[in-house]
Amino acid sequence: MLRHFVAILLCAVLAARLDAQTLTITNATVVDVSTGAMHRGTTVIIDSNRIVSVGTARPARPRGQLVDAHGMYLIPGLWDMHTHTYYSTTADLTESYTLPLFIANGITGVRDMGSALDDVLRARGAIAAHRMVGPRMVVAGPMLDGPSARSRTEIAITTAESGRNAVDSLVDRGVDFIKVQSGVPHDGYLGIAAEAKRRGIVFEGHVPDAVTASEAVASGQHTFEHLIGIFEASTPDEDEYVTRRYGAGTDPAKNKSLASLLRGYDPAREATIIALLAKNQVWQCPTLFWERGQWLVDVIDFTKDPDSAFILKSWMTRRYPSSQRSIARSMDADSLAVRERFVQHELDIVHKLYVAGVPLLAGTDTPAGVDLVPGISLHLELQRFVAAGLTPLQALRTATINPARFLGRTGDFGSVQAGRIADLVLLTGNPLTNIENTRTVAGVVADGRYWSQASLDSLRNQIKAVAAAH
Repeated sequence: MLRHFVAILLCAVLAARLDAQTLTITNATVVDVSTGAMHRGTTVIIDSNRIVSVGTARPARPRGQLVDAHGMYLIPGLWDMHTHTYYSTTADLTESYTLPLFIANGITGVRDMGSALDDVLRARGAIAAHRMVGPRMVVAGPMLDGPSARSRTEIAITTAESGRNAVDSLVDRGVDFIKVQSGVPHDGYLGIAAEAKRRGIVFEGHVPDAVTASEAVASGQHTFEHLIGIFEASTPDEDEYVTRRYGAGTDPAKNKSLASLLRGYDPAREATIIALLAKNQVWQCPTLFWERGQWLVDVIDFTKDPDSAFILKSWMTRRYPSSQRSIARSMDADSLAVRERFVQHELDIVHKLYVAGVPLLAGTDTPAGVDLVPGISLHLELQRFVAAGLTPLQALRTATINPARFLGRTGDFGSVQAGRIADLVLLTGNPLTNIENTRTVAGVVADGRYWSQASLDSLRNQIKAVAAAH
């Protein structure tokens, strides 16, 4: 009965935000994420889902709803570029919990890296048509993985032919890109790469265990996720690693341990692979907050998460403890000290990638892993970029202008300019002085639909109720 009541309340809150709006935002400090310039006293006028003007003059008669943003900072809508929305929850829970959580935290766009195909295609269309509340979605559908793939979110690849067939079937269904996983065999990978090129669609994801980083670059892979491939290429043992995988036990002939990667680390080889990535502009989505949680999973105390009210009860009581034990067992070959060194090593790599001009994206892998709360985790990812040595502005770009560039849509997203789609976030704190201020969300404009502080508070309260009931 409680769940039914909560669902009714949430639907009422969400439905109220779906109507087209005309909006005038005054007195805002607009953050130019390309230059770092602050444009104070700015008026932004939005009609339907587009920004129609940006300037310092306040109109004598404001158009539509008036929002006084005095003392607030207006930034482009944030993107989480590595998510799995229809992955570990039912469809109705994704739509009453996961997708609204993104909006509640200022994430107006996501790249879905692996979800049940029918569900994610339906959600992409429903959100675009304003029938469902959530971020705009760029989707892969199910992931292409190795022969052991079994779930609705995966397709088993065994041969080059099965790789080509999988690409064809997904392209025919209308996905935006192809996602490859670690278990794809070598021949299957080559089939995927060739068919993706023939069909005119990009393929992204893990560098599979059976493929080297340089081979992935030569094959045209558009992104590397989790820094996979760079670690192996930075050692003299890269060719041997194609027969190994993480979590394969203590046998060094089978297990790709962190200790072995650190022991074989060669700065010159690392510089070579980074230069190759920079030359070919292969995007990197390092998922640093997830990586930290993965390798240090046994020391995470999710019960003390200050955002625990937004975490599903079943995740706190069952899923997180189970995942924590399972992940910890898979890392029995590496001590905590080794894993802590590796986490720092990842931060060092990201800083080198940035300095070399390799393009970076902010992504979280939510809700996979432990304590990766949808929406909230993107802000924590930006903090990890700063921990890696990027400035707050440089970190902010990974979730705003960089996704727009990555998608080839700078004319639509990534800046507060006339003609752009109205995906915007109002903050009460300056994100360029402290990246933690991206969490001070006081207003969200999602495809032209305005969420005030009051409506966001109401939305968050309803999400908390859903979390407590599930």
